[in-house]
Amino acid sequence: MPRSSAAAVDLVIPVKSLAAAKSRLLGAADAGVGDRDAHAALVLAMAGDTIRAALEATGVRRVLVVTPDPVVALMAEREGALSLRDEPGGGLNAAVEHGARALRRDDAASVVGALQADLPALRPAELSAAVAAAAGRRAFCTDRQGSGTTLLLSAAGGELQPRFGPGSAHAHQATGALLMLGRWPSLVSDVDRECDLLLVGELGLGPRSAALMAAGAAR
Repeated sequence: MPRSSAAAVDLVIPVKSLAAAKSRLLGAADAGVGDRDAHAALVLAMAGDTIRAALEATGVRRVLVVTPDPVVALMAEREGALSLRDEPGGGLNAAVEHGARALRRDDAASVVGALQADLPALRPAELSAAVAAAAGRRAFCTDRQGSGTTLLLSAAGGELQPRFGPGSAHAHQATGALLMLGRWPSLVSDVDRECDLLLVGELGLGPRSAALMAAGAAR
């Protein structure tokens, strides 16, 4: 059983099935062709880079990927993360709560958090800095636009209360979560559209995403 640690955070990363995830990115991996296999490979690569960075971050103890997709689950396990495949219905927030409850069975006093899976440029040091800045308080980081949420952390032993979706930054702040502001560009740079992917590419993509995009450009 994991030991409780005030400094350690257990993160939930929810990932939809590859067939359903990131529909607005269709065509970004293959110059607009829209091949479904190429799209699935891009979603998987972005999630893989996010998971790897989270696992390498100081202060992160465990990473649990909640997904209905066996390919995603297998990739996560190979990276060293845990996986939970019995995703409940009810969307993103239900998946996050499901994962948080599973992590808390081992350590009721832990800090749990939710990290978006579409952060392909995420740097472990930036995630580490955000975890340290939270200092055991319920807190969150916005996306680049300031309206969404890329990272949500509970207080030790406290409820996570996820409110992901449109306007999630305002919703999380309204529930009392601390808004964290810091120099962590890769943590705030999630990818919903092809223009986001181009911007994130300037930060430097993780190895999976970089290799996939390079292969697509070479076609």
